Amino acid sequence: MAKILEVNEVHSYYGHIHALKGISLHVEEGEIVTLIGANGAGKSTTLRTISGLIHPKAGSVKLDGIDITHTEAHKIVGAGVSHVPEGRGIFPKLTVLENLDMGAFTSNDNAKNAERMAQVFELFPRLKERASQYGGTLSGGEQQMLAIGRGLMLRPRILMLDEPSMGLAPVLVELIFSTIKKLNEEGTTILLVEQNALMALSIAHRGYVMQTGEIVLTNQADLLKKNEMVQKTYLGIA
Repeated sequence: MAKILEVNEVHSYYGHIHALKGISLHVEEGEIVTLIGANGAGKSTTLRTISGLIHPKAGSVKLDGIDITHTEAHKIVGAGVSHVPEGRGIFPKLTVLENLDMGAFTSNDNAKNAERMAQVFELFPRLKERASQYGGTLSGGEQQMLAIGRGLMLRPRILMLDEPSMGLAPVLVELIFSTIKKLNEEGTTILLVEQNALMALSIAHRGYVMQTGEIVLTNQADLLKKNEMVQKTYLGIA
């Protein structure tokens, strides 16, 4: 399959802090690829680097073979990279409809935008029920649905999800992960950052394990679940 995303030997910094230390990864069309690791491992920084919120000091990021390493963030969105950040990042004082409209800010095709919104409402019927409700009044699970729905409004080449299960009740975690799997089955390519390693590896095709800004292990997801280090460190299996 074609590689949609390629990250090659990337070094990213926060001031003098060396957050990413030469990481390389790729995502092929139609895959779910997951990044797992402890807090501070560099998972969110990786997504922020890909989406142009941080520009690396060395290395490259390519989308469909085109270098986007130093491209501005809004242009990367327009090229098809949709980033659903940790903490959801919805607009609390905008309605559900307005939040979804914001997800389509780079598109002037009203007919396609309306079609996509209908698809989001089909995926998340609860959002349709609350279409005129302010984002800040939604429950945590509903806000996560809204964040994902907003990320889907432009039919992204790749959807990047950062900790989508964070702070959610177990029943909602199951719903979110089943939705991610359904999106992938319908053709959406996904890069997933998730601390719930067992859930992530259960739906992913491949995975990367990050520690202190480096990728220390990569394999097929089913093989990572059987790896002794992964089991002890991330799956709670002694």
